[in-house]
Amino acid sequence: MSRDRDPRTLRRPARSALIATSATALSLTASGCVVVHGEREILPSTTRAEAAQALQEFTTAYNEADKAYDGTLDAGHTTGALADIDSARLKAGKANNPDGNPRHTPLKLTDAKFTIPKKAGWPRWFVADAAGNKGGTARWLLVFTRSSLDDPFQVAYLTLVAPDKVPQFKTDADGWAEPVPVNSTDLATAPGDLSRTYTTYLKDGGETFTDGPHTSQWRAVRQKNSKKPGMVTQYIDEPLTNGDYAPLALRTADGGALVFFTTRHFEKQTAYAGTSVPNPNKDVLALTKGEIKQSFTMEFVSNEVALDPKGQGKVTILGRIQGLTSAEGS
Repeated sequence: MSRDRDPRTLRRPARSALIATSATALSLTASGCVVVHGEREILPSTTRAEAAQALQEFTTAYNEADKAYDGTLDAGHTTGALADIDSARLKAGKANNPDGNPRHTPLKLTDAKFTIPKKAGWPRWFVADAAGNKGGTARWLLVFTRSSLDDPFQVAYLTLVAPDKVPQFKTDADGWAEPVPVNSTDLATAPGDLSRTYTTYLKDGGETFTDGPHTSQWRAVRQKNSKKPGMVTQYIDEPLTNGDYAPLALRTADGGALVFFTTRHFEKQTAYAGTSVPNPNKDVLALTKGEIKQSFTMEFVSNEVALDPKGQGKVTILGRIQGLTSAEGS
């Protein structure tokens, strides 16, 4: 056991943080040119036409990458948690299927609805809510973000939510949504604190979150798996809150917020002397470094979407997509 590596030593550097970039727009008036600073002016993050185009471009790139198992084909369209999850999936697929994905079925997103916040500063972002031909009846929620006018929109968050769980958003007379500051104090939990609050809950429990598959039920599964005959499983959970992993929140019609946030998770299996850790499947092995002898550590990145009520109350995790990003044996 003394030679076992701490799971936290497997951390990879986060992707480059979003760079706050100022932009200016020129507006001609009768008296001449007036400079409007994009970092201070409150404007819609994009147009609805541009949002639809960004969704189409993402879908096309995603399908090309999935068909070829080539992460370079959609790398320019993903960032943050989704980039970590997607690139690892494609890497494992390529290792086991060099000629491409034999089970490829193109993703089709229809009935798209766009919620575009009106805000100042960068990043600019919006949410696409669409029906997909995968994932049953669940709605696909994709958060597109960019850090300057020169950058393309990239998907940072992708979650699947039951249709009746997608909330109504607060909008102004022109249909633009309202972003919620990460340090907002009028919610049950500030959006900027949700990642850390969630990882603390997974370790210690508590009353912050409503019961469900991503909270109480997940904790129960972990507790059951922590001690099996011949093996001990340890869990470490970490918040991810900076740069490409920054939480994003929209005001809902009832005064609460829909919050997208990211977490990182480690699962370490250690076998007792005389026994061995179960062999992982080939996709996991494709992402594994080292030789699996007595212990095996997996690293996951997860992106969540939650309903954060106004005032007092419990936060509800509506959806969570998690992917293996690396592993190591020892």
